[in-house]
Amino acid sequence: MKYKKIVIKIGTSVLAKKTGQIDKNIIDSIASGVSSLLDKGIKVILVSSGAIGAGTGVLKLKQVPTSLSDLQAIASVGQNELMRLYSEAFKKRKHLIGQILLTQDDFNNRRRYLNIKYTIDTLASKKIIPIVNENDTVSTEEIKCGDNDRLASLVADLCEADCLVMLTNVDGLYDKEGSVITIVDEISDDIKKLAVNKCLSFTKGGMATKIEAAGRAIHSGIDCFIANGKFADSVADILENKKKCTYFMAKTKKNKAKKRWIAYSSKIKGKIIVDDGAKKALVASHKSLLSSGVIGKEGSFKAGDVVAIADSKKQEFARGLTSYASKEIERIKGLKTSQIKSALGYKDHDEVVHRDNLVILSITE
Repeated sequence: MKYKKIVIKIGTSVLAKKTGQIDKNIIDSIASGVSSLLDKGIKVILVSSGAIGAGTGVLKLKQVPTSLSDLQAIASVGQNELMRLYSEAFKKRKHLIGQILLTQDDFNNRRRYLNIKYTIDTLASKKIIPIVNENDTVSTEEIKCGDNDRLASLVADLCEADCLVMLTNVDGLYDKEGSVITIVDEISDDIKKLAVNKCLSFTKGGMATKIEAAGRAIHSGIDCFIANGKFADSVADILENKKKCTYFMAKTKKNKAKKRWIAYSSKIKGKIIVDDGAKKALVASHKSLLSSGVIGKEGSFKAGDVVAIADSKKQEFARGLTSYASKEIERIKGLKTSQIKSALGYKDHDEVVHRDNLVILSITE
């Protein structure tokens, strides 16, 4: 097998019965499939949903509540139960697991982002399976459809995996005739239109979020598969195209790790709007963004924050680390570099966004 490090994302639709409770047989099947990969010397990281589903079962709820505080409480109970089930299943196969709970803030901060990478790498090097989940007990914005699909693609990039497998309750992406598309080499608008984004009451994602996650993965040089979770005990067959699934082919050209972090992992804190000349200089000539090309800003942000860079129609086309805060940009927009010091009383940088800290988006979030 050509893959050496694999991230496997397991959706609640795979883990849960129709009642929403976690199916222990599926957990056992996952442990079997992952253990077979570990025995072949392949490093595996799991991104597992299911905390709310597990909590629903433990608390014997007939339906999942909608209030944020109730969802967080259920996730608190359920995460413990979910990890117990995984631990027992892997322990039968002489493997240990490690739990990692994350929020978006962990990805926004570059130092914390790298610390997560070091932790995952250390666990994997010791043949311990890291099991990652959104920290639903404290998250607010993140409890919504699709968060763990995005999380899986971010973790795959963070730990430099060469493959991402997203297990769900269908065989892959279907075309208009109802047949599974086996290979996708470009995520076009036509491909996106094939996604039907429906969630069960106890799940968060849909096919649309999986296609977005696949887009982030392949632009980071990572092969991606969407496959049916009933094959969890034979993930190796999915990777070797022996099972029906959809394979998204990785791009051979990818940005450096820091630029991928800017583009996909961190969330933007605001927006810098530029004129047509600046957009051309950034996209076609790979120049830095200067204050003379700035015509406006949106939001409040600090120097060093990740911001969106938008054209005169306010359409985002790039992201970068800003050298100046939003209040400063409001004062220096349209000015020549030589005029910054007189406008602010100081000049820390010639560039508003340096080209080394700027990435042109190949897919939109």
